[in-house]
Amino acid sequence: MPPVLITAHGQPSNPAIAAAELADLAAKVAQFLPGQAISSATLAEPEALSEAIAKLGPGGLLFPLFMAGGWFTRIHLPARLTAAGAQGWQILEPLGCLTTLHNLVVKVAHEALQIRQGPVLLAAHGSSKTLVPSDIAVHVAAKIHAELGCEVHVAFIDQTPQLKDLPTLGDHAICLPFFAASGGHVTTDIPAALKQSGFSGTLLPALGLRQEIPALIAEAIRAASPVCVQECRYKRG
Repeated sequence: MPPVLITAHGQPSNPAIAAAELADLAAKVAQFLPGQAISSATLAEPEALSEAIAKLGPGGLLFPLFMAGGWFTRIHLPARLTAAGAQGWQILEPLGCLTTLHNLVVKVAHEALQIRQGPVLLAAHGSSKTLVPSDIAVHVAAKIHAELGCEVHVAFIDQTPQLKDLPTLGDHAICLPFFAASGGHVTTDIPAALKQSGFSGTLLPALGLRQEIPALIAEAIRAASPVCVQECRYKRG
């Protein structure tokens, strides 16, 4: 059983809070993988990743707690592993690209629609530089529509269509943040953008805060192939 390092962006403005939340998640994942070393490190902590790699040793698995498989997982994380002197490490598929995660999104939307019958808004980060993050969100939105038959919208923080420019969706609308943690985007940026757009529906917690997430991550680690995955399969075209 190779050692596992769960990594996330973290919060540069306050690294300790995000690091503690990630460590708590790693501890919960470890409960499903007895006997396997599970650790965590955020990129916002200057030396955390290097120190974790040195402690865990060679041949580990890095699980990116990211919602897309873009520049960070294809380029930045491999470069950080090289800089840390990692030997034989593999980067697994990021959280947001897992089919099991997409199934969970449909489950969450279904549960919410049992309380309020309205359109579903998937709020994602997006990117001003690449289409990969938005493609994943669009794929998940299409899955919600196909399986639940409801009206679904997608909007972003960092690209168009932006959350602040939403059309009127009504009081029964449901906003599901397609985010891995409760950082500033979730606690500040999304509520502010929704307020600016006049959104009057229900804002749900970030997807990554669901109680199913630790077991889902553990399942992905158990199923990890020996091939390093550096590119999310959801791409336009």
